Amino acid sequence: METTTLPNDILVYCVTASSFPEGVKQAHETLHSLAPFDEKRKYFGLSWPAADGRILYKAAAEELHPGEFSKHHLETKVIPKGEYLFMDVHDYMKDIPAIGNAFQHLIHDPGIDPQGFCIEWYKRMDLCRCMVKMA
Repeated sequence: METTTLPNDILVYCVTASSFPEGVKQAHETLHSLAPFDEKRKYFGLSWPAADGRILYKAAAEELHPGEFSKHHLETKVIPKGEYLFMDVHDYMKDIPAIGNAFQHLIHDPGIDPQGFCIEWYKRMDLCRCMVKMA
């Protein structure tokens, strides 16, 4: 595990998965239909536990141009600036469970923010950075 710092908040626009993990792929497909892939755009997956024990999941992306998502009326969230603990998962499409395994390691670190959420940052087509905010 390593640490990295996000120097600025990142405002993202979200599509909520109908369920976890079954609805995750559909949420990302819906998001990509609204925001065509662009290597300059940041794409994320955000997740956290609900009060009833379910996992809430949102596929998310940042705007490349102000107002780009306004016509879609999407929910917004802020990925807060600060220090994050992370693990990179290479070739994640060949081993999707590796993402969950990375988060199992990260969320057991005593220094993480208990109010934070799990962040999948799809940095490239073959690299997912799994991150949790430090307290």
